[in-house]
Amino acid sequence: MAYYGAQVIHPKTIKPLQNKNIPLIVKCFIDPTLPGTLVHNNPIQNLPPIIVLKEKQVMLKVTTKDFSFVGDHEVRRLYQLFEALHLKPNLTQIGAINFTCVLDYWPEKIEKLALKASEFLNVEVTKDLSLLTIRHYTKEKFDELTNEKTIILRQQTTDTIQVLLK
Repeated sequence: MAYYGAQVIHPKTIKPLQNKNIPLIVKCFIDPTLPGTLVHNNPIQNLPPIIVLKEKQVMLKVTTKDFSFVGDHEVRRLYQLFEALHLKPNLTQIGAINFTCVLDYWPEKIEKLALKASEFLNVEVTKDLSLLTIRHYTKEKFDELTNEKTIILRQQTTDTIQVLLK
């Protein structure tokens, strides 16, 4: 969940432990007497849904100016802009003719990104969005959390669903 934006542990903290198969116990700061959560590599069935909601998100959707395919060159240039502005996409989706990403909304950085990217791409920015991630989702929990919301973008695997909401 750290990978999807939960602010408890940074994913780079977990990776070395995973590489050496060392379990990690995460405890509550408010009430350390609680049992905490054991993070390990062993598969567990029927886990409850884990929810991460990131608000103040912005969607950047780009297409080429000549309506050709979005290729490696354009995507590489975008990632160079992300790096230069210290931005990390929370979700990306690439198609043959467009590239879409979701970022935390830092007004000055997003404006610079859109301006620079517009030098070589058509850029569309949509603000005031929320990114919902549910790991071990159920249809019931998904419906409950997205009820009366407009889904702008959706990515789904067998275990995790991410939706961008308005």
